[in-house]
Amino acid sequence: MNINTISLEKAQGSQLDQWRIELSIKCKNGINFIFAAALIWAGIAVIWNLGLSTYNQSILTFSISGLMLPLAWIFGKIMKTAWNVEGNPLNRVGMIFNIGQLFYFPFLFILLGNQPEYFALGYAIITGAHFFPYAWYYKTNWFGIFAGLIAFGSWIISVYFPEMSSLIPAFVSGCLVVLGVFLVRDYKMKKLA
Repeated sequence: MNINTISLEKAQGSQLDQWRIELSIKCKNGINFIFAAALIWAGIAVIWNLGLSTYNQSILTFSISGLMLPLAWIFGKIMKTAWNVEGNPLNRVGMIFNIGQLFYFPFLFILLGNQPEYFALGYAIITGAHFFPYAWYYKTNWFGIFAGLIAFGSWIISVYFPEMSSLIPAFVSGCLVVLGVFLVRDYKMKKLA
Protein backbone atom coordinates (compact mmCIF):
# COMPACT_ATOMS: atom_id res chain seq x y z
CA MET A 1 0.00 0.00 0.00
CA ASN A 2 1.55 3.30 -1.02
CA ILE A 3 1.24 6.74 0.53
CA ASN A 4 -1.25 7.98 -2.11
CA THR A 5 -3.63 5.10 -1.31
CA ILE A 6 -3.39 5.80 2.42
CA SER A 7 -4.06 9.51 1.85
CA LEU A 8 -7.11 8.75 -0.32
CA GLU A 9 -8.52 6.34 2.28
CA LYS A 10 -7.97 8.91 5.01
CA ALA A 11 -9.71 11.62 2.95
CA GLN A 12 -12.64 9.32 2.20
CA GLY A 13 -12.93 8.36 5.86
CA SER A 14 -12.86 12.02 6.83
CA GLN A 15 -15.64 12.84 4.34
CA LEU A 16 -17.74 9.95 5.63
CA ASP A 17 -17.31 11.19 9.20
CA GLN A 18 -18.35 14.70 8.12
CA TRP A 19 -21.57 13.32 6.60
CA ARG A 20 -22.30 11.33 9.76
CA ILE A 21 -21.69 14.35 12.00
CA GLU A 22 -23.90 16.49 9.73
CA LEU A 23 -26.72 13.95 10.17
CA SER A 24 -26.12 13.83 13.91
CA ILE A 25 -26.37 17.61 14.24
CA LYS A 26 -29.20 18.36 11.80
CA CYS A 27 -31.33 15.37 12.86
CA LYS A 28 -30.30 15.89 16.50
CA ASN A 29 -29.43 12.18 16.76
CA GLY A 30 -33.06 11.27 16.06
CA ILE A 31 -34.18 12.41 19.51
CA ASN A 32 -37.70 13.04 18.26
CA PHE A 33 -38.03 9.29 17.56
CA ILE A 34 -36.40 8.34 20.87
CA PHE A 35 -38.72 10.48 22.99
CA ALA A 36 -41.75 9.37 20.95
CA ALA A 37 -40.72 5.75 21.56
CA ALA A 38 -40.28 6.45 25.29
CA LEU A 39 -43.86 7.72 25.44
CA ILE A 40 -45.16 4.71 23.50
CA TRP A 41 -43.30 2.27 25.75
CA ALA A 42 -44.77 4.05 28.80
CA GLY A 43 -48.19 3.40 27.22
CA ILE A 44 -47.23 -0.23 26.68
CA ALA A 45 -46.33 -0.48 30.38
CA VAL A 46 -49.84 0.75 31.21
CA ILE A 47 -51.34 -1.80 28.79
CA TRP A 48 -49.47 -4.66 30.50
CA ASN A 49 -50.96 -3.55 33.84
CA LEU A 50 -54.58 -3.57 32.65
CA GLY A 51 -55.29 -7.16 33.63
CA LEU A 52 -56.38 -8.18 30.14
CA SER A 53 -55.41 -11.49 28.57
CA THR A 54 -51.82 -11.56 27.34
CA TYR A 55 -53.13 -11.97 23.79
CA ASN A 56 -55.19 -8.76 24.06
CA GLN A 57 -52.28 -6.94 25.72
CA SER A 58 -50.06 -8.03 22.82
CA ILE A 59 -52.57 -6.79 20.23
CA LEU A 60 -52.86 -3.43 22.04
CA THR A 61 -49.06 -3.23 22.26
CA PHE A 62 -48.76 -3.70 18.54
CA SER A 63 -51.58 -1.23 17.90
CA ILE A 64 -50.20 1.59 20.06
CA SER A 65 -46.96 1.36 18.12
CA GLY A 66 -48.81 2.86 15.16
CA LEU A 67 -48.52 6.21 16.95
CA MET A 68 -44.75 6.23 16.43
CA LEU A 69 -44.54 8.31 13.26
CA PRO A 70 -47.18 10.89 14.25
CA LEU A 71 -45.55 11.34 17.67
CA ALA A 72 -42.06 11.55 16.13
CA TRP A 73 -43.38 14.18 13.71
CA ILE A 74 -44.86 16.21 16.59
CA PHE A 75 -41.68 15.92 18.67
CA GLY A 76 -39.68 16.80 15.56
CA LYS A 77 -41.63 20.04 15.16
CA ILE A 78 -41.18 20.89 18.84
CA MET A 79 -37.47 19.98 18.91
CA LYS A 80 -36.77 21.34 15.41
CA THR A 81 -35.18 18.14 14.11
CA ALA A 82 -34.63 17.48 10.42
CA TRP A 83 -36.11 14.37 8.79
CA ASN A 84 -34.04 14.77 5.64
CA VAL A 85 -30.63 16.28 5.09
CA GLU A 86 -30.52 17.28 1.43
CA GLY A 87 -27.23 16.58 -0.31
CA ASN A 88 -26.06 14.09 2.29
CA PRO A 89 -25.56 10.72 0.56
CA LEU A 90 -26.14 8.87 3.85
CA ASN A 91 -29.60 10.38 4.24
CA ARG A 92 -31.49 7.25 3.14
CA VAL A 93 -29.33 4.85 5.16
CA GLY A 94 -31.20 5.73 8.38
CA MET A 95 -34.49 4.67 6.81
CA ILE A 96 -32.91 1.43 5.60
CA PHE A 97 -31.68 0.71 9.14
CA ASN A 98 -35.18 1.31 10.47
CA ILE A 99 -36.84 -0.87 7.85
CA GLY A 100 -34.47 -3.66 8.86
CA GLN A 101 -36.38 -4.17 12.09
CA LEU A 102 -39.52 -5.05 10.13
CA PHE A 103 -37.88 -8.32 9.11
CA TYR A 104 -38.03 -9.39 12.76
CA PHE A 105 -41.79 -8.91 12.95
CA PRO A 106 -42.63 -12.51 11.93
CA PHE A 107 -40.98 -13.46 15.22
CA LEU A 108 -43.53 -11.24 17.00
CA PHE A 109 -46.40 -12.91 15.17
CA ILE A 110 -45.07 -16.34 16.24
CA LEU A 111 -45.03 -15.10 19.84
CA LEU A 112 -48.52 -13.64 19.47
CA GLY A 113 -49.92 -16.95 18.21
CA ASN A 114 -48.00 -19.30 20.49
CA GLN A 115 -46.77 -17.51 23.60
CA PRO A 116 -48.24 -14.01 23.86
CA GLU A 117 -46.89 -13.67 27.41
CA TYR A 118 -43.47 -13.15 25.75
CA PHE A 119 -44.70 -10.57 23.23
CA ALA A 120 -43.52 -7.53 25.23
CA LEU A 121 -40.14 -9.18 25.75
CA GLY A 122 -39.74 -9.98 22.05
CA TYR A 123 -40.78 -6.48 21.05
CA ALA A 124 -38.39 -4.95 23.60
CA ILE A 125 -35.47 -7.00 22.29
CA ILE A 126 -36.24 -6.03 18.68
CA THR A 127 -36.61 -2.37 19.66
CA GLY A 128 -33.33 -2.31 21.55
CA ALA A 129 -31.33 -4.32 19.03
CA HIS A 130 -32.42 -2.20 16.07
CA PHE A 131 -30.65 0.81 17.62
CA PHE A 132 -27.21 -0.73 17.13
CA PRO A 133 -26.46 0.53 13.59
CA TYR A 134 -27.45 4.05 14.62
CA ALA A 135 -24.27 4.18 16.72
CA TRP A 136 -22.39 4.24 13.42
CA TYR A 137 -24.95 6.34 11.55
CA TYR A 138 -24.97 9.24 14.03
CA LYS A 139 -21.37 8.68 15.14
CA THR A 140 -22.28 8.20 18.78
CA ASN A 141 -21.71 5.17 20.97
CA TRP A 142 -24.88 5.77 22.99
CA PHE A 143 -27.05 3.87 20.52
CA GLY A 144 -24.76 0.84 20.71
CA ILE A 145 -24.67 0.90 24.50
CA PHE A 146 -28.44 1.16 24.83
CA ALA A 147 -29.03 -1.46 22.12
CA GLY A 148 -27.34 -3.98 24.38
CA LEU A 149 -28.77 -2.57 27.60
CA ILE A 150 -32.38 -2.70 26.38
CA ALA A 151 -32.13 -6.12 24.73
CA PHE A 152 -30.22 -7.90 27.50
CA GLY A 153 -31.82 -5.93 30.32
CA SER A 154 -35.29 -6.92 29.12
CA TRP A 155 -34.21 -10.55 28.93
CA ILE A 156 -32.75 -10.43 32.47
CA ILE A 157 -35.99 -8.93 33.81
CA SER A 158 -37.96 -11.74 32.16
CA VAL A 159 -35.71 -14.34 33.79
CA TYR A 160 -35.77 -12.91 37.33
CA PHE A 161 -39.26 -11.39 37.36
CA PRO A 162 -41.34 -13.55 34.98
CA GLU A 163 -44.59 -12.77 36.79
CA MET A 164 -44.08 -9.00 36.41
CA SER A 165 -44.14 -8.61 32.64
CA SER A 166 -45.08 -4.92 32.89
CA LEU A 167 -41.58 -4.22 34.19
CA ILE A 168 -40.14 -4.82 30.73
CA PRO A 169 -41.97 -1.97 28.94
CA ALA A 170 -41.39 0.33 31.92
CA PHE A 171 -37.68 -0.53 31.77
CA VAL A 172 -37.55 0.14 28.02
CA SER A 173 -39.35 3.48 28.46
CA GLY A 174 -36.92 4.52 31.19
CA CYS A 175 -33.92 3.48 29.10
CA LEU A 176 -35.24 5.49 26.15
CA VAL A 177 -35.60 8.63 28.28
CA VAL A 178 -32.02 8.24 29.54
CA LEU A 179 -30.79 7.51 26.00
CA GLY A 180 -32.58 10.64 24.79
CA VAL A 181 -30.84 12.75 27.43
CA PHE A 182 -27.43 11.38 26.43
CA LEU A 183 -28.20 11.93 22.74
CA VAL A 184 -29.17 15.56 23.40
CA ARG A 185 -25.87 16.00 25.26
CA ASP A 186 -23.97 14.36 22.37
CA TYR A 187 -25.70 16.60 19.84
CA LYS A 188 -24.85 19.75 21.83
CA MET A 189 -21.20 18.71 22.15
CA LYS A 190 -20.93 18.12 18.39
CA LYS A 191 -22.60 21.43 17.65
CA LEU A 192 -20.07 23.28 19.84
CA ALA A 193 -17.08 21.48 18.28
